[in-house]
Amino acid sequence: MSRYSPSRHWLIAGLVALASAAFSVWCGLAWAWAMIPALLLLASAGVLLFLGSRPPIQVHETHLVIGRRAIPWLDIRRLDHTGWISPLAVRITLFNDKRVWLVYAGDPDSAKGLLRQLRRMARQALIDGVPHRRFWGTPAASGDRKPLPSPKGRVLSPEDEAEVERLYQRLKAVGHLDPRNSPDEE
Repeated sequence: MSRYSPSRHWLIAGLVALASAAFSVWCGLAWAWAMIPALLLLASAGVLLFLGSRPPIQVHETHLVIGRRAIPWLDIRRLDHTGWISPLAVRITLFNDKRVWLVYAGDPDSAKGLLRQLRRMARQALIDGVPHRRFWGTPAASGDRKPLPSPKGRVLSPEDEAEVERLYQRLKAVGHLDPRNSPDEE
């Protein structure tokens, strides 16, 4: 089992944005144009607090748990990655055509690991529109593969092969290849 918890940086950033929005509202009481950044900071704080409060994600051998909801791997028919890594956003389509959004606000390395694990475990699903086996490059069936022919290139020229054979026969007869101790010269 793997557990992926959201990063606490999102909550801290959300609280900082909320405090900045409060300061902008206070400034906006004296100067009306300060309400524009207050609204933008308030919207940013809402998004950051939402991302920071996402439930942890657990990946088991048989199912995926998002918060309190358990989804069996066999129920997942499609995984569509939005392209975002931090935060990770994946649309999961279930067997009954219900869609579940998985949003993980962790560090990029954990998000990539979670995405890879989701793609590996959802064996019955289309991954970004591609069947699982083709996405991972595994063949459809073992009987469909044709064996590759063995390479039959020449390593040595015929003259070199004859020289190797001559040296081998000499080694077999004499026991060594050193010309100084050969019986031919004695």
